[in-house]
Amino acid sequence: MSNIFDPIQAEKLKKAKKITVWTIVIVFVVLLLAGSIGTVGAGERGVLLQFGAVKDKVFDEGLYFKIPIIQQVEIMDVKMQKDEVPASASSKDLQIVTSKIAINFHLSPEDANKVWQDIGKDFNSRIIAPSIQEAVKAITAKFTAEELIIRREDVKDQIKMNLAERLIKNYIVVDDINITEFDFSKSFNEAIEAKVTAEQLKLKAERDLERIRIEAEQKVVEAEGKAKAIRTEAQALSSNPKVVELRWIEKWDGKVPTYWGGATPFIGINQ
Repeated sequence: MSNIFDPIQAEKLKKAKKITVWTIVIVFVVLLLAGSIGTVGAGERGVLLQFGAVKDKVFDEGLYFKIPIIQQVEIMDVKMQKDEVPASASSKDLQIVTSKIAINFHLSPEDANKVWQDIGKDFNSRIIAPSIQEAVKAITAKFTAEELIIRREDVKDQIKMNLAERLIKNYIVVDDINITEFDFSKSFNEAIEAKVTAEQLKLKAERDLERIRIEAEQKVVEAEGKAKAIRTEAQALSSNPKVVELRWIEKWDGKVPTYWGGATPFIGINQ
C-alpha cells in the first residue's frame, strides 16, 4: 500500500512546494510594488533620498514612484505654519524691551530638498528663533522706547522686512509677523504713566482756562446789555417826566403813609 501511494504523496508535496514558492514570489513582488509607490499629501512635498543622499528631485502632491530599498522619500510640510518666539533688546535710548513675536511662514516648496539637506525638520529652533532675535535687536536699536510705542506699526514692518531677508537665505518665506507683547522696565512704565498724567492735567487746565475765558466774555456781554438798557431807560426818563411818575405808581403798594408832612406825598395829586 505504501508503495502505491508514495508517488501520489510525492506529487502532492511537489505541488505544495511550488505553491509556497509562488506565494513567496508574489508576496515579494507585492512588497516591492508597495515599496515603490507612495503619495504626497496636500500642502506637502516629497524629498527623494538615495542611499541617504538627497537628490534634486522633489515630489509634488499626488502619487510618486521610487526604487524600493535603494530610495526613500521624506515628507516636508510646506503649508503656512506659526511660531511664537520671545525676544529681548535695547532701544536707542538704552531702555530694555521685552517682546513676543508671532510669525507666520512657510517653506519654499521647490527648495524642500535643500531645507532637508541643510537644516532638517528642526528649522524652528535652529533658524527661525535665532533670526527673530537678531531682527528684533537690529530694528529696536533704531527707535527710542517712546517711538517703539507710538510707531509700533512701522517697527513691525521693519522687523518683518529684516527677518524676511534673513530667512529667505534658508528657503523659509515670511508671510506675516505680529508683535503680541511689548513690555518695558517698571521705571520706564512709571515714567510714561507720570507723563500721561501730566499731559491730562495740562489738557484739563487748558480746558478750564478756556471755560473761564468764555464765561468772562459772557459776563462782559451781559454787563454791556444791562448798561445799554439803563442808558436807554435814562434817556426815556429825561425826555418824558411822566414816565417817572408812572414808575413810582407801579412800585406803590397802595398804602397811605402814616406820617404826613407839609408836602403832598402823591405826585400830581392836585390834578
